[in-house]
Amino acid sequence: MLNLKGILFYFLAVKITLIKTIKRFYFRTNYYYKSLKSEKPKQFYFYPNPFLLSSLTNQKNFSFKIENVNLESLWDRHNSIKDEKNLNDFYWLSLIDRKNDAIIIQKIISKWIDKNKKYKKIIWDSGVLSKRVISWILNANIILNNADENFKSDFLQSIIIQINHLKKNIRFENDYAKKIEHIAAILLSGLVFKEYNNNFDIGIKELKKLIENFFDNCGFPNSRNPNDLIKISKYMILIRESSRDAQSYIPEYLDEIIEKNLNCLNSIKTSTRETPLFNGNVESKIDKYLEYVKSLNYKFKKTRNVIGGLYVLKNKKQNIFFDTGEPPKKSFSNSYQSGPLSFEYYMNENKIITNCGFGSQISKKAELLSRLTSAQSTLCLNDTSVTKFERNKLINSTFGALIKNNFRTFDINYIDEGNFIEVAASHDAYEKLGYIHKRVIKITKDNDDLLGSDFLIKKREKIPLINYALRFHLYPGISAVKTIGGNSIVLQIEKNKSLVFSSEKEKISIEKSIFLGRNQILNSFCITIDGTLKNENKKINWVFKRNN
Repeated sequence: MLNLKGILFYFLAVKITLIKTIKRFYFRTNYYYKSLKSEKPKQFYFYPNPFLLSSLTNQKNFSFKIENVNLESLWDRHNSIKDEKNLNDFYWLSLIDRKNDAIIIQKIISKWIDKNKKYKKIIWDSGVLSKRVISWILNANIILNNADENFKSDFLQSIIIQINHLKKNIRFENDYAKKIEHIAAILLSGLVFKEYNNNFDIGIKELKKLIENFFDNCGFPNSRNPNDLIKISKYMILIRESSRDAQSYIPEYLDEIIEKNLNCLNSIKTSTRETPLFNGNVESKIDKYLEYVKSLNYKFKKTRNVIGGLYVLKNKKQNIFFDTGEPPKKSFSNSYQSGPLSFEYYMNENKIITNCGFGSQISKKAELLSRLTSAQSTLCLNDTSVTKFERNKLINSTFGALIKNNFRTFDINYIDEGNFIEVAASHDAYEKLGYIHKRVIKITKDNDDLLGSDFLIKKREKIPLINYALRFHLYPGISAVKTIGGNSIVLQIEKNKSLVFSSEKEKISIEKSIFLGRNQILNSFCITIDGTLKNENKKINWVFKRNN
C-alpha cells in the first residue's frame, strides 16, 4: 500500500519514466543530434591541471590497459555494464603514459566519435558522459599534442555536442552526487572555451542550488551519507581550483562550503583513516585526499563533537561514532540504513565493532539486506527493521528504494566532564510495539573501557511478548571465543591484543555475520544479546574491556 507521499512519488515516477521514454526515442533521431550542434570552439584557451583528476578517480579494479588495446574492436566489446561504463567514461586517461600514448589516445577517441554520433543509453548516460567530458577537458593538453586539424575539429565539436546534451537534461537528475559531475563538466567547458563563457555562469547557478539544497548548516549532506560528502567535496575542489587557475570568478559560498565539507570529513575521520559505515558509505581511505587538499593550501580542523547526527567520542586510544540522527527526508533517503543508535568502535588502528556496510554494488538483494536494522550494531525488536523501504519497482527504478516511514530521536545528551565522555539518546521507532529504545555510551580518559547501557522503556500498560536482539557486528578478521562461564567473550584483535566483552546476567552468543563495506561479501561474526520481554522495562549493561 502506498501512503500519500508514496502516491505522489509514484505519479512523479510515472511522469519521469514517460518523459524519459519519449526523450530516448527523441535522442536517437537525427533531428536531436543536429540540435546539439552549435558553434565549434576555435581552440582551448586554457588547459586545466590534469593532475587534479587523480584525486577523484580510483581505477584499481578496472582491468583495461591501453597497451592491450585492439583499435579495431575496442568499441565493439560486449562487457558488463560496469566495465562498459568504466571504458566509456575515459577516467582511465589518468593512468596513461603521458609521453608515449598521445597518438594511440587520438586514435581511440577518433574511433569513439565516429561510432557514437547518435544516442546510446549506457554511453550517453549523463553520469558516464559528464565524466568523459571532464576527463577529455582535463587531459586535453596531451590528447591534442601534435594532433592534426581534422582530429582537433572533431574533438572540439564532440565536447560541445555532449555538453549541450548535459545542459538540456541536467534538471532531470535527482541524484545530487551525480549532479555535481554534470555541473563540473558544464562549468569546465565555460572556462576553457571563450565562445562558451555562459556555460560557466550556468554551472555556477546550478552549483549554488545544489549547495543550498543538499547540505545542512555544518556542511554535511542531507542524505547523511559520508560517501556523498567525499565525492561532492572533491568535485567542488576541482571546480574551485580550475576556476582559480583560469583566473575566473570564485563565489564566496563555494569557499565556505568546501571549508565546511573538509571540517566534517576531518571530524569523522576514524583512526583507520577512513569514514564510518553509515547510510550508504563504503570503506575508503581519506588520509591521502586530505593530505592532497592540504598541499593545495586548504585549511580544515576538527570543529564539532557531532556531525550530521553522528556523535564522536574520542580519547587517546578509542574512537566511537554514535548515530543519534533521524532518517533524512524521503527525497534524500535512497541510501539510508535503518540503524538508529547504532555505533562503530575503534581501538588504536583497529576497527572492532562495525555496521555491515552497503551492498548496492553487489546486488539488489545485498543492498536491501544491508539496509535492515539487523545489519547495524544496534537493538532490534521482533526482528523488525525500524524503517520500511519502498518496494514499488517503478519508484525504485526512478528514485531508488526510498524510506516509507519516519521516526524521531530525542533526549540527546552529551556530557564531557574531563575524565569521561558520555552520550545518551532515545528513539521512538518501536513505539508501535510498545517500547522506547534508549542507549548510553561512555568512555573514560584514563583507561580503555567502553561502557554501554541499552534501555527498553514501556509506553503502554499491557504489551504482548516481545523478542529483542542486541547486535554487535565484529569487523572481519576479529575472532570471538566464549569464556568457560559463558558470560563473556574474548575478542582477538591482533597476535598480542585482545578485548573482553561482557554483560552480566544476559544471554550472550556468537553468530555468523557478513560484511559488505568493501563492495564484496566477507564472512564475519556478531555478538548477540537476545531474550524475551514480558510486559516489563529492561536495562542491559555491557562493556568492552582491554584484556592485555
